[in-house]
Amino acid sequence: MKTMYEKLGDERLGLLIDAFYDRVFDSEIIGHLFNQTNKEVIKDKQFSFISQFLGGPLRYFEKYGNPKMRMRHLPHKIDQAARDEWLKLMKEAIWTLDWDEENKTALYNCFPTLASHMMNS
Repeated sequence: MKTMYEKLGDERLGLLIDAFYDRVFDSEIIGHLFNQTNKEVIKDKQFSFISQFLGGPLRYFEKYGNPKMRMRHLPHKIDQAARDEWLKLMKEAIWTLDWDEENKTALYNCFPTLASHMMNS
């Protein structure tokens, strides 16, 4: 059985990351959490993390070390509104992909638990 990473592939993952961060940086709710860092750096970290998170190569670990995502997000206030916005923007980005609805839904369903885990206020 293929992992979600294998189904998605690098090209589609890159398109997803681009579509997602185009939305994130424009968001009035969570944009401020990201605009202190270079967009290309953030996109590379997200590409590396999601590759690994979805069962692909350990790109994040190899480049940046142990993900420890909750710890890395602690300096930022992440509440229910931020979580919901992140998920909304991810869903919108997923739906821009040229991919069947079943896989889009399965991909989106990978993220709510992760997003909830990042909440810290």
